[in-house]
Amino acid sequence: MKTIYLDNNATTKTDEEVLNTMMPYLLDNYGNPSSIYKIGRENKKAIEDSREKVAQILNCEPNEIYFTSGGSESDNTAIRGIAYSYKNKGNHIITSKIEHPAVLETCKQLEKEGFEVTYIGVNKNGIIDLEELEKSIKSTTILITIMFANNEIGTIEPIKEIGEIARKNNIIFHTDAVQAVGSVKIDVRKLNIDSLSLSAHKFYGPKGIGVLYVKRGIQFNKIINGGHQERNKRAGTENVAGIVGLAKAMDLAYRNLEANNEKVKELRNYYVKQIKEKIPYIKINGDMEKRLPGNSNISFRFIEGEGLLLNLDLKGICASSGSACTSGSLNPSHVLLAIGLPHEIAHGSLRISIGKYNTKEEIDYVIENLVEIVGRLREMSPLWEKFIEEENK
Repeated sequence: MKTIYLDNNATTKTDEEVLNTMMPYLLDNYGNPSSIYKIGRENKKAIEDSREKVAQILNCEPNEIYFTSGGSESDNTAIRGIAYSYKNKGNHIITSKIEHPAVLETCKQLEKEGFEVTYIGVNKNGIIDLEELEKSIKSTTILITIMFANNEIGTIEPIKEIGEIARKNNIIFHTDAVQAVGSVKIDVRKLNIDSLSLSAHKFYGPKGIGVLYVKRGIQFNKIINGGHQERNKRAGTENVAGIVGLAKAMDLAYRNLEANNEKVKELRNYYVKQIKEKIPYIKINGDMEKRLPGNSNISFRFIEGEGLLLNLDLKGICASSGSACTSGSLNPSHVLLAIGLPHEIAHGSLRISIGKYNTKEEIDYVIENLVEIVGRLREMSPLWEKFIEEENK
């Protein structure tokens, strides 16, 4: 049975060109970058060359780039590190209700440690209210952390405006840009971003490697103790192959940004149009304009997302649900609840995230099977039967 992968917001396939760039650092140039002998020095240079490449793409200085193990570590280091460093100035942090758990769980932990956190809401499309943001600012506010683009519904936030508000009030602004990097042009200077997190596996790079950008002059405490790597901010022997792969993947993503975005957006729009025409009683979640190009999140009424996912899997289709059932929780997505969906509708949501390797033939296959699966699941649902009875009265 063929496999059709449509979960690119979760992770992406490593580009073969990226893998080829990494291989020498796994097989031949395997020296520790902290060593003084030749293969150590060569690896240190490879790291610094990669740092310059990433900095150039983000329009920042190389010494503002720190390599981490991924987005979660970058978020933790930024939020915790800045909070600890500036706690004598204030203890108030502002974030949103639709952040990734790497941000929300970190903020919850900081609350236990005496910090105050304000979780601002979003509108029905998942966009924060800038007026609410401004009203939430206190004299003790030291950090605003708002994601660049949402991982579930694909909504892109007004980052430049958030940065302007933060700068006007002398507050540090961090953004989790894990979903955005590789799909959106990001200039940290123009967008007023003080700190940013990204992860290579979201743009066809390897897993286990990420970046934390922190603007020069902003202090942050290190989270991992040990050696003095990453200018004494992140201890541990560097993942040289991963770093080189990240820089290569980022370079490829931005060189081909417009072409890739045009392709995946066209496929996404085709998919959404077909679903709207062929399946009744659905709801499109998120803003269709201010949105990541390959993301689609649709709620199918009268069915459970877990059942939908399992049936798609039997057809070789990989996707995600708006319900966390598969992780052992019966609670629907906190993002879908935050945009105002009732539990019963949020439970029946499906996220399709299209990538550069997907084809129209694959999308047609998914549409065909989705029409059949949704119809069959609804026929088995007591809620659907009750709804039809009421409609026929």
